Amino acid sequence: MAANSTVPDAHDPLKIAGCTVADALRVGTARLQMRDDLRDNATRDAQQILEIAMGLSRVQMLATPERPLREEEAGSFQGMVAQRRGGVPIQHLRGSQEFFGRSFSVTPDVLIPRPETEGIVEEVLRLCTDRSAPLRIADVGTGSGILAVTLALEYPASVVLALDLSRAALAVARDNASALGARNVRFAESDLLAAAGDERFDMIVSNPPYIPLTEAAELHRQVRDHEPHLALFGGEDGLDVIRRLVPQAAAHLRPDGWLLMETAGRSTALDGLFREWNVHYMKDLQGIERVAAAQHTTLLQSH
Repeated sequence: MAANSTVPDAHDPLKIAGCTVADALRVGTARLQMRDDLRDNATRDAQQILEIAMGLSRVQMLATPERPLREEEAGSFQGMVAQRRGGVPIQHLRGSQEFFGRSFSVTPDVLIPRPETEGIVEEVLRLCTDRSAPLRIADVGTGSGILAVTLALEYPASVVLALDLSRAALAVARDNASALGARNVRFAESDLLAAAGDERFDMIVSNPPYIPLTEAAELHRQVRDHEPHLALFGGEDGLDVIRRLVPQAAAHLRPDGWLLMETAGRSTALDGLFREWNVHYMKDLQGIERVAAAQHTTLLQSH
C-alpha cells in the first residue's frame, strides 16, 4: 500500500478523513480475511457491508472507487465489519434476505431464508398449477413467514394459517405479510398444529428443525451463535419434531392433501416415519433429497 495512503494497514482504525470506497473495501476485506471462517468470502462480505453503510447498490458503489466516505458512512462500515468478524450474519446487518424474488425482513428471532426452502414453493406450484385455486394452507413453524407469505401471494384466493411456537418469530412474520401485501394470512402461536383445531388443509408446508444436536459443534458460528436454536435443532438425531409433525399432518390433511417438508435428506429413519405415506423427494443444488412431498395412503383410499 502506498506510503501516503489514508489507511496504512488492516490493524489500524479506518481513518475518516479522505477514506475512499476503494480504501474501505481494501481494509474491510483484509480485516475479514484475518478470520479463518470468513476468509473465503471476505471480499464479497466487505462489498455487501459497504453497500449497507452507504445505501448504494453494488454497481453504484464500484463505479465510484475514489468517492470519499462521509463520516457516518465510515463509522457505520467500521462497526458492521467488527460485527461480521464476531460472526453476525450479513442478513442481520442488512435486516433482510431475498426469498423467491421478494425481500423479507429477518432478525435473530428467525431463521435466515435459504435457497433450499424455495424447493417447497416450487413443488407446491408444480402440484397445483391453478393459481386461482382457493387452497387452504398451513405453514408449521413459519419463522419469518417466507412460506406462508409467498404461497399466499402466489395463490391469492387461498387462506393461509401461519403457526409458530415463538411469539417473536410471529411478530416478524406479521410484519413481512403486511409489508408484502399478503392479507390472506392469519397467524397463531402454536406447538406444531395444535392451534389448527379441527381444520383440514390442502397443503401443509414446513421447514422444521432437523439438525441433530450432535452436529451443533460442526455448524458455522454465524448459524450456531446467531440463529434461534428452537428452529435449528431437532433433538439428538434431528427427527424429534418431525416424529410429531408427520402424524399430526395426517390428522389435518384433506383426503388428497399434501405434506411438503424440508429435511436433512432422505434416510432410513425418515422413510420409517413415512411408512403409511406415498412420498417423493426433490433434490437441492447439492443433490440432497431435501424436500419431501407426501400424501397419506389411508386418506387417499377414502377419497
